[in-house]
Amino acid sequence: MDYFPAFLDLRDRACLVVGGGAVAERKLRLLASAGASVTIVAAEISEAIIIFAKEGGHRLVSREFRPADVLGHWLVVSATGDPAVEQAVYRFATDAGIFCNGVDDIENCSYITPAIVDRSPVVVAISSGGAAPVLARKVRTQIELLLPT
Repeated sequence: MDYFPAFLDLRDRACLVVGGGAVAERKLRLLASAGASVTIVAAEISEAIIIFAKEGGHRLVSREFRPADVLGHWLVVSATGDPAVEQAVYRFATDAGIFCNGVDDIENCSYITPAIVDRSPVVVAISSGGAAPVLARKVRTQIELLLPT
């Protein structure tokens, strides 16, 4: 087993999302659904993120990522799609002892986010450790068909 599976209690915990596009929005929504208090840092932030963040009381910082941005956060997600930024975010977060996920960039991850089936209170997480994401999605689809809504 390459990764320790865990479900994190993020209620009221400070989390950082670096990036302002569609991928960052998906991660923001996922963190928010777990009760996290999210800060979003990006030079360009989509209208959907702006609306969601304001409605949810999350913090928006409209500028490029700075190393100090990771400080004070419990968890970091880098969703810029820019390899240099992903690497920098990962380096500064891990140097600060903060878990970091570079979305779709396994080299810049100290944790990975699994495929999720949420039928609260039952939540199923499926992971291939990044080795077979298509298979993980197929397994998720099968589980979604098995579990009632």
